Amino acid sequence: MPTPPDARLLTLADQCVMCGLCLPHCPTYRLSRHEAESPRGRIALIRRIAAGEPPSSSALEHLDHCLSCLSCQKVCPSQVRYGELIDGARARLWAERVDRPHRFDPRRLTLLARLGTWTRAGRWLPALARLLPKGSRARRLAAEAPLTPPSLRTPAIVRKDIRGELTLFPGCVARELDHDTLAAARMLLETLGWRVTVPAGAVCCGALARHAGDAESARTVEAATRRTLSALPAATVLVSASGCLGPLRDQALLDTTLAVDDVAGFIARDERLATLRFRPLHQRAAWHLACTQGSVGDGGAAARALLARIPGLELVPLPEQPRCCGAAGAYFIEQPVLADRLRTEKLNQATALAPDLLLTGNVGCRVFLGNGLRQRDAALPVLHPLVLLARQLDTAAS
Repeated sequence: MPTPPDARLLTLADQCVMCGLCLPHCPTYRLSRHEAESPRGRIALIRRIAAGEPPSSSALEHLDHCLSCLSCQKVCPSQVRYGELIDGARARLWAERVDRPHRFDPRRLTLLARLGTWTRAGRWLPALARLLPKGSRARRLAAEAPLTPPSLRTPAIVRKDIRGELTLFPGCVARELDHDTLAAARMLLETLGWRVTVPAGAVCCGALARHAGDAESARTVEAATRRTLSALPAATVLVSASGCLGPLRDQALLDTTLAVDDVAGFIARDERLATLRFRPLHQRAAWHLACTQGSVGDGGAAARALLARIPGLELVPLPEQPRCCGAAGAYFIEQPVLADRLRTEKLNQATALAPDLLLTGNVGCRVFLGNGLRQRDAALPVLHPLVLLARQLDTAAS
């Protein structure tokens, strides 16, 4: 029985005029120079799927290769909503139970992050990866087991002049693998006079499930997150992981009264920021702009402005292309060959700068790039900008 057409997907696809201006900005097209690996080519495939044609195995492969980095959407002169197209196509395929060999249940990634933290798997599991079958998902997961970042020591901030309430969104994976960033954000905000609440229960923006095509799971976790955050006293929710910002703001909390903001942007605009003093740091920091900062965020402008307040710090941006490091949620597990090629290029760019630090604003990028450096035996710390700011904050002067 033929599948009925999807009128919404067809309408979205028809907005593309096939000009090709997005092609140079697509990481997978840049690697392959294959039309079907470009946004324009994928939109043509999505149009056929939306019309009810059964997808071929090669069509599914090309769609699975998309990183959902949205670099194409940012530069599109026709303002094609490519993110809705690729997510909609994947949701249609998921609903139709179309088998894809690399489909990965996003809930496992969160579970693995928690297990890895509890067992300190990043310290011992990569060494055992070579004993597992080559090309297996188990070997990939073992090889990419992340090191848990060291705890950030933050002094107790006691203020009598509390300015208001804020909620700091911990996310699912970031809660386990970016806890020093959350501690740094909380420290900076409390120093500025805010009372900060971090939800104790599980909260998730739903991005991993939505990008995989599991729209039902995405809606379920979004609804749970919406209930949890709406019950807290703060009217503003701040996000430290750039990959969570867009999904939380534009989907999970869209129809609520809660305001969603990037924590770096919030701090950069705070009128009391001028009262903070930072200790000098005479080092060179390579700056990696995460895809989500470029596509749905402010392009990293706020983080760079904050880092400029550290005397002596030399901030050197990495070349824009290839923008994506290859992490892209669960992509580094599903598409290890492409992900590793993108990571290799990004790490080569970073190490060529001979930096003392590598900074990035998203937890997935931080983990994936950090694992790549560890596999090279390169002693280059990978930090969120907020962690560096908190380390250099002169609490005696604040």
